[in-house]
Amino acid sequence: MIIGAHFLLYSRDPEADRVFFRDILEFPSIDVGGGWLIFGMSPAEAAIHPLDGEFSQQHAGHDLLGAVLYLMCDDLDGFIASLKAKNVHCTEVQTANWGITTTIPLPSGGKIGLYQPAHPTALKFNPK
Repeated sequence: MIIGAHFLLYSRDPEADRVFFRDILEFPSIDVGGGWLIFGMSPAEAAIHPLDGEFSQQHAGHDLLGAVLYLMCDDLDGFIASLKAKNVHCTEVQTANWGITTTIPLPSGGKIGLYQPAHPTALKFNPK
């Protein structure tokens, strides 16, 4: 039985990016030893996209499929404003048929996506 998903993000400065996820994005985390943080994530969904060229990562002796992380939000402009208040400047907002999107720069120089979907999602919200 699958109980969840564990995303691996490869970083040139993992310590700085861990602090960013903890302090700026405010993801809850546990320290599994030596400052190695594992983050709790919101509900997730996965989509399978066609591959254009090679996109894989060697891990545990195997080539695993590459992945791109997009965080999803329900108010892109509001979230961008909250990041700006923390001195994080996203890329320009772009509109696509699937939603509005931007990119969040990480301290390591890496980037992750952020979007407000314009399509139905597979997320199961638990209204309060």
